[in-house]
Amino acid sequence: MAKIRVPRAERPNIPNYGIPKSGKGLLSWSWAEQRLKSSHNYWLISTYPDGRPHAIPVWGIWVGGVFYFSTDRESRKARNLTKNPHCIVCNERAHEAVIVHGQAEEVRDPELIGEIGKSYHRKYKPWKLDPAVGAIFAVRPTLALGMYEKKFDTSATRWKF
Repeated sequence: MAKIRVPRAERPNIPNYGIPKSGKGLLSWSWAEQRLKSSHNYWLISTYPDGRPHAIPVWGIWVGGVFYFSTDRESRKARNLTKNPHCIVCNERAHEAVIVHGQAEEVRDPELIGEIGKSYHRKYKPWKLDPAVGAIFAVRPTLALGMYEKKFDTSATRWKF
């Protein structure tokens, strides 16, 4: 696996919501990763070839700073990501939202598939990651946003990778 990148935390630009300029109260990246790891379902947003957004729930795992999921190669999401790898992955709990912007690429390395497959099988038993059944994608983050509803005005955080 690649070296885990620790992003830089800063305030997002959200006008008229009273978001402070200071870094006091910024969420930690470990806060975000805990929510990404513990989510059972995720939202994946990709783009149709004509530019329209496409959103779909998926199962997946967050391992080593990367989101992995599988899908049939002929699925809309796989076809979208093949044409345009830019996508967004969100955890399932909007009151503790983590929104990851990234780029997807198909995973073909059998050693990596075996390694991440163990985590996937533990989480979704009896399901397994099997490249013979479908494509396995890795989404590497480029930017992420975190928002904790109870402390939104002081906790809104953007991470740049």
